[in-house]
Amino acid sequence: MDKEYLINDKPAKALAVFTVPMIIGNLFQQFYTMADSVIVGRFVSEDALAAIGASYSFTNVFICIAIGGGVGASVITGHYLGARNYKKMIQSATTALISFLILSILLAAIGLMFGRNFMTYLNTPENILDMATDYLHIYFWGLPFLFMYNVISAIFNAVGKSRIPLYLLIFSSLLNILLAVFMVYNLGLGVRGAAWATFIAQGVSVLLSVLLLIREFKKYVSYLQTPFDSSSLSEMSKVALPSILQQSTVAIGMLLVQSVVNSFGSEVLAGFSSAMRVESICVVPMAAIGNAMSSYTAQNLGAGKAERVRKGYHAANQFIFLFAVFTCVMLELFHTPIVRLFLGGGGTQLAYETGTGYLRFMGFFFVLIGLKMSTDGLLRGAADMKMFTIANFANLTIRVVMAVTLAPRFGIAMVWYAVPIGWLTNYIISYLQYRTGKWKAALD
Repeated sequence: MDKEYLINDKPAKALAVFTVPMIIGNLFQQFYTMADSVIVGRFVSEDALAAIGASYSFTNVFICIAIGGGVGASVITGHYLGARNYKKMIQSATTALISFLILSILLAAIGLMFGRNFMTYLNTPENILDMATDYLHIYFWGLPFLFMYNVISAIFNAVGKSRIPLYLLIFSSLLNILLAVFMVYNLGLGVRGAAWATFIAQGVSVLLSVLLLIREFKKYVSYLQTPFDSSSLSEMSKVALPSILQQSTVAIGMLLVQSVVNSFGSEVLAGFSSAMRVESICVVPMAAIGNAMSSYTAQNLGAGKAERVRKGYHAANQFIFLFAVFTCVMLELFHTPIVRLFLGGGGTQLAYETGTGYLRFMGFFFVLIGLKMSTDGLLRGAADMKMFTIANFANLTIRVVMAVTLAPRFGIAMVWYAVPIGWLTNYIISYLQYRTGKWKAALD
């Protein structure tokens, strides 16, 4: 395949070729994280599922930082590839790896020291606090693996090699599931077994990804003068820092939402956790299209082909509508058996009502997050980060304010009523910025 197909093939075809492996890969990544919830929910207890769900909102902060770093590496690396500046391309890649390895070690140390304190501040129910803390401690030992994998995957995506992360994800997901079943069911290690399974699978995956990246970049080795370049770090920071701020701010805001959910008790938390895991699956195609638009936009602007970006954006939105209709139909028809996958036959009625109620409501609104992500992806790929950040902050503010002020008074449903309102607001702000056309010059 032409390595420059994102700037040469028809926009719809180029996006489809790039996106489909990413969707499959992201699905496996979600299965990767979802496996812990399914396995402990069925083989341990509803409380164990709630413990992992309570931990997830906190660990998601660090996941979002890793993703934001990957965005910076991807946009700048893709831009230099489109411009055929291979020296800067490989420097940006190696600089990203070094920088985020150091950052991940620092964040892991903070997590290990203060993880239990944070879970206490989030109103984690007392009956699951110890399990949630155990899961977190093991998770933080593996945080450098998570960061390295996300940055390396972003680099592969930036240079049009999205199939490599796909193959790695398939392998590591299957390994994680096998290890989790063995450690949780056979060895009886509970949530700690699930956490250790993820740790091992991520470690093996990172080792393989490093070896594959070295092989892929051998052709560019003559362009590498120094592995760390301060100017490359500065350029990446202009994209990565706003993206990290946006991603982590949203995650921190969702921590506040999680603290509201936690206050309703472990049964509601278990149902909500199962629904959130399903939601993470449903948004995979939308997120993949948004990430594809970032790489597509960066490469085409780098090649001076701004008009192709508009055509690609229209094609991306057509894909969004197809995925949204399919998702809605599936959730309306199968919401109960989907939640049962997590809770098993021993789930309480309140947990089932919470999980199925969320999914049935949200099924009609995934088109909004799809439109938001495709538009945000275009702005992010163009390094037009100001309105991108404002739009996402508005989304966050709506969700947090409604959850904190209305849910305690009117019930848990207020938490999810706020979601589509936030998505719609985000999309409108980002779309208006897209219509101005200012993004065409943002990378200049």
